[in-house]
Amino acid sequence: MHAIKIAELTGHSNPIFSLELSQKPGILFTGGNDKGLVEWSLADNTFIKVMFPVPTSIYAIHCPVGYPLMFAGLRSGEVLVFDFIEQKITHRLRKHIKPVFDIKSSSKKDELLVASEDGTVTVWSFKTMELLHTVNVSHDTVRCIAIDPSEQRVAFGCRDNRIRIFDLNDYSFITDLEGHTMAVFSLQYSPDGQYLMSGSRDAQLKIWDAKTYSLVKNIPAHMFAINHILFHPNRPYFATASMDKSIKIWAADDFKLYKIISREKGYPAHVLSVNKLAWDSDHLLSTGDDKTIKIWGIEF
Repeated sequence: MHAIKIAELTGHSNPIFSLELSQKPGILFTGGNDKGLVEWSLADNTFIKVMFPVPTSIYAIHCPVGYPLMFAGLRSGEVLVFDFIEQKITHRLRKHIKPVFDIKSSSKKDELLVASEDGTVTVWSFKTMELLHTVNVSHDTVRCIAIDPSEQRVAFGCRDNRIRIFDLNDYSFITDLEGHTMAVFSLQYSPDGQYLMSGSRDAQLKIWDAKTYSLVKNIPAHMFAINHILFHPNRPYFATASMDKSIKIWAADDFKLYKIISREKGYPAHVLSVNKLAWDSDHLLSTGDDKTIKIWGIEF
């Protein structure tokens, strides 16, 4: 496996926390500790425009498939809803008063899930933008959300070290997964629904059986916190991003480490924490505290 840096996007003046591909191919959105949400062209790797100003840091961006909408979760607890057809912010979802850390959606249920530092996850209707439910997940921060491919289960990663599994149909509690010794920062189900991957501030990558909830494997994957885990859209690999400034690419079947993208390995990699990843086919996009977005060509 080979990796080569194809491009670097610069312009943000502060750390970048969120990176999301648009529903429209060739468009990327980023947000962080800046004054706006930024749109980039991946066709020629250039800045397009600031989509809209924000009063405070953006911690999460979500572009749901099948909807002309983008959601931005703010440090203030507010979620801004941008309508691509109307080309403006059409709604402001106001329920949380503490930071929003993750936003995911269920296309089957036409619902949006918003995770906050207040320990709750709010559920909103795509059709009306009304608040449908408030799920009390934890007495502490909910950092991340993962929905299984069949949209039957939802996993929440919490600052109290636990992963809490709920039924996505009625938001009833199913079980806790315990094992991490620090806050859980990232969760993702494998595309086949067999595994749930978790990454924590404790630098451990845990692989759980998504049916029995037993621990399959624990990997001391990084030196510091694992900030993001992301499966390749159609190849049997996944990538992890860490506070240790490195990106690692792993096999999805036997969890073997295939690639380390870091300065130590001779790559023009990030010089500070890597916060977020996105796969654009075989291009891996990464961003973090060094205010840059890097585009890597991965040859499998």
